[in-house]
Amino acid sequence: MLRRLLLAALILPSSASEWVSLFNGKDLSGWTPKIAKHPFGENAHNTFRVEDGILKCEYDQYPSFDRQFGHLFTDLAYSHYLFRLEYKFVGKMLPDAPHFVNLNSGIMVHAQPPQSMALDQGFPVSIEFQFLADEGKGKRPTGNVCTPGTHIEIDGELITKHIVQSSAENLPADQWVQIEIEVRGNDEIIHRVNGKEVLRYQKPQIDKKGAVISTEALLKVGQPIQLSHGHIALQAEGQPVWFRNIQIKTLEDTETKKED
Repeated sequence: MLRRLLLAALILPSSASEWVSLFNGKDLSGWTPKIAKHPFGENAHNTFRVEDGILKCEYDQYPSFDRQFGHLFTDLAYSHYLFRLEYKFVGKMLPDAPHFVNLNSGIMVHAQPPQSMALDQGFPVSIEFQFLADEGKGKRPTGNVCTPGTHIEIDGELITKHIVQSSAENLPADQWVQIEIEVRGNDEIIHRVNGKEVLRYQKPQIDKKGAVISTEALLKVGQPIQLSHGHIALQAEGQPVWFRNIQIKTLEDTETKKED
């Protein structure tokens, strides 16, 4: 079944397009949750909801966090595109959530199909554009890259550490932040914060050793090491966060065009 999921992923066509909204401001159409300890499609504790035209990740209906890490996945997978949204942190993290989730969220790209995740799996194998806000404890820029079950390259060097910091500044939690990620298949990924480039890297790939998240099941069914497409997911780590103006613009796959 896992092999079928990987082969059946719907990839947005590679021809260039205009900006398209991925959020209708009314409901979660086009998105499906996968929350740890709950089956695919179950929006446990009403984690993801739409209020006043904003897509919210909230925790007011949780008795406790209990490591119920969650993600809201696009129903489609994508390869070459620009993706942008605005986010804002609100409120406080749940008391029993790990300390690192304070004022912490993100989006995942090139993510594995959510149906292929184990029931208790906290994070998809993916590449994360991390959102952070200032805690008043020193350098804590937003726009970092995190690599659950993956590695990246920067200027030809394989990077195996889990987090690479961006060049962005510390930002306060109580403001909307505009982010954009440019994804060009397996070639390159670029992070932008409030219109400014803060990080770029190349060759997103599966970590064959699965140091952070096990990748054994994906590799057994033939998942390519080099990642060129996948789902996009909004993160829910135990810290309330709001999202709005969620848009995508497909980019031309120049390599495919060259081969054609």
